[in-house]
Amino acid sequence: MTAMSSAELVTAYIGIGANLGDASAQVQRAILQLGKLPDTSLDAQSSLFCTAPLDAGGDDYINAVARVKTCLSAHALLQGMQQIEQDFGRERPYPNAPRTLDLDLLLYGQSTFADAVLTVPHPRMTQRAFVLIPLLQIDPFIVIPNHGPAHQFAPLVVDQVIHKI
Repeated sequence: MTAMSSAELVTAYIGIGANLGDASAQVQRAILQLGKLPDTSLDAQSSLFCTAPLDAGGDDYINAVARVKTCLSAHALLQGMQQIEQDFGRERPYPNAPRTLDLDLLLYGQSTFADAVLTVPHPRMTQRAFVLIPLLQIDPFIVIPNHGPAHQFAPLVVDQVIHKI
């Protein structure tokens, strides 16, 4: 990361998933690529987790969450994430299609907003074990803006099978 004032840094959390090809390797490589985005550094990463597809078909997913420190705006960070997805061969033939890589901006500091391109916090993050469990592994006391402590949502996802690999 280039030299910058720490006051400009924002902590962002990114959900990572893949279920095509060598999904574990792709998730691990994607985590490294996130830390190479301009004005961004990788701050922490969860373990890898295996989960069954939710609202989709296909093979099981490999999921993780990464925490980055960035000076990029939320939209610029999203653009960088989408470029990484494209570099990994991401296609979007239909909603919830199997994918080589999926990157979701979960949290961007304490910001809350929704526009035609991006909603932060991610609108379904409290309903998905594959997001909550890795997120809580990195930061057990994290608070989701306008929702409260993330750990309060864990009981709502107990029926979703997830295991650390």
